[in-house]
Amino acid sequence: MELSEMKVELEKTAKKLADFRGSLDLETKEERIAELDEMMADPNFWNDQQAAQGVINEANGLKDLVNEYNDLFETHETLEVTFELAKEEADEDLEGELETELVDLSERLNHFELQLLLSEPYDKNNAILELHPGAGGTESQDWGSMLLRMYTRWAEKKGFKVETLDYLAGDEAGIKSVTLLIKGHNAYGYLKAEKGVHRLVRISPFDSSGRRHTSFASCEVVPEFNEEVELDVRTEDLKIDTYRASGAGGQHINTTDSAVRITHIPTGIVVTCQSERSQIKNRAQAMNMLKAKLYQKKIEEQQEQLLEIRGEQKEIGWGSQIRSYVFHPYSMVKDHRTSTETGNVQSVMDGDIDPFIDSYLRSRIH
Repeated sequence: MELSEMKVELEKTAKKLADFRGSLDLETKEERIAELDEMMADPNFWNDQQAAQGVINEANGLKDLVNEYNDLFETHETLEVTFELAKEEADEDLEGELETELVDLSERLNHFELQLLLSEPYDKNNAILELHPGAGGTESQDWGSMLLRMYTRWAEKKGFKVETLDYLAGDEAGIKSVTLLIKGHNAYGYLKAEKGVHRLVRISPFDSSGRRHTSFASCEVVPEFNEEVELDVRTEDLKIDTYRASGAGGQHINTTDSAVRITHIPTGIVVTCQSERSQIKNRAQAMNMLKAKLYQKKIEEQQEQLLEIRGEQKEIGWGSQIRSYVFHPYSMVKDHRTSTETGNVQSVMDGDIDPFIDSYLRSRIH
């Protein structure tokens, strides 16, 4: 990169930082951080642990955002000084160092921009993620377990905590269904990009003839709500069953009927939870899940009404897959909404799905 190109890159960076500063409203965020710090200093702060954790998550999220902006701004100022030195001294080593740091700063700015895109209601919330294999028995159930591993790996790389709320093992391999609670700042904001049908094409390890198979699995994602949303759920509309928890083994297996299944009769929505040994705790978590699903349904109905008013058609069903994962006859993962693709299938299956999430979130803004 020539010095003239570096100058253009520095000017672009300066403009981006100025735009970010305008949209961030740093003063308001710093005032909110001070309020949250004051709340955390209260001796009674931990009396309500759930509310306390919410305050901590919000404070950490805001501090990360403000600190990252300040760090980006300082890095840019340093690079401006380095540029002037490189121009005066015609030092090739200094120019090489400047180019490397400019590329790094550009990547950090892109990541920061993505953080700013996560500003919709409940983006900051934890996410409840459900995987349901489609028709196809063991083949699809194995695909479900591969997606489970992919999302678990992704969450771990993000530093998020993963809790298994419900797990139903497949007959021979894989899963029949699984529900995860993924805890972390902006977990829902990221994972809402994954909602939809995921399609796999591969040579089946379960087919002795070595034929190519296509499998489907659906991914549902809703935000976890605590007290943010008030929904009137009538007791008479609920059918509550308890049963003995079962799962992958170990800590998943309880010896009492602690697992809870709640059916919301008017909508047919069913939620299950077996992560706790206490039936009371499982029931409370299941009610939270039900509330999240009912709220999501309400939002989707409003959106469908808007689409009808606009005369738009929305495709629904297994044909509306959001992403294809092709293992054979070639290697490719392609997102059908944004056309983002990669040939490194193994990396994606190891949890490297940020490029797909990134491009989807940007496509909703631009």
